[in-house]
Amino acid sequence: MDTSDGAGLAARLLTDSPDCRSRHVLDRLGSRWSVLIILNLAAGTLRFTELRLRVRGITPKVLTTNLRDLERDGLIRREVFAEVPPRTEYTLTPLGESLITTYRAVQDWAEAHVDEVLANRESYDGAH
Repeated sequence: MDTSDGAGLAARLLTDSPDCRSRHVLDRLGSRWSVLIILNLAAGTLRFTELRLRVRGITPKVLTTNLRDLERDGLIRREVFAEVPPRTEYTLTPLGESLITTYRAVQDWAEAHVDEVLANRESYDGAH
């Protein structure tokens, strides 16, 4: 199917079944926490506590779950050091690094349009 234009892409998305294999990946990549974790790791290796401080609003349990999921998908690497207390570091893999350009483009779009989106929300909420 030709997806070079918007209509082709829309048709492709509308015909995908819920068990489409790419949906499993899109669910992970579209997760609020995954985006924030990956963007923070773009700056380099971080320890669990550093990530928790940078990704504000995430609980330790949710961070742990998301880090395990990202590791399972091959987007980050976890390294545990046998020290007292134990030290664990997280780094993007080459696969994870390949997302940075895309995520930064979305981040740039969000920053460019945040005022418009917030104004639209306020207008919508006032009308409903």
